Amino acid sequence: MTEQLQSIFQRYDGRRDDLIPILQDIQDILGYIPRDAMSQTARFLNLTGAAVYGVVTFYAQFYLTRQGKHRIKVCTGTACHVRGAQRIVEAVKASLGIGPGETTDDYEFSLEPVACFGSCALAPVMVIDGKVHGRLTPQKAETLLGKLA
Repeated sequence: MTEQLQSIFQRYDGRRDDLIPILQDIQDILGYIPRDAMSQTARFLNLTGAAVYGVVTFYAQFYLTRQGKHRIKVCTGTACHVRGAQRIVEAVKASLGIGPGETTDDYEFSLEPVACFGSCALAPVMVIDGKVHGRLTPQKAETLLGKLA
């Protein structure tokens, strides 16, 4: 991992405002931000570990644990909730054997509830690897997941 981090750091000047882009690069390569990567980033930017950790935990885009190859995000906002988001979550849980915020043991899938995607007209909505799927039923959700396996 140290070599990967060094290749990332070489692209930056070591300024404080490089923190978020560096963290994004780390996550793009590793899939999450491990504690050691936070420590090395803090040293590179001359920041405290707590400052880096604070940024990582503040922004929802960053993960502290390894995520699955396929990221399944289910909207649980008001419109989706009213139109059956919980049934979609239950179908995904049953199909993958994991709950919200969890990753399968083989690191193939992660399930994440999201407050809103801004696609209320398509409710209920699930995003798989960045692709929006709307007007879902539990059966449609299971079919989509089956195509990934």
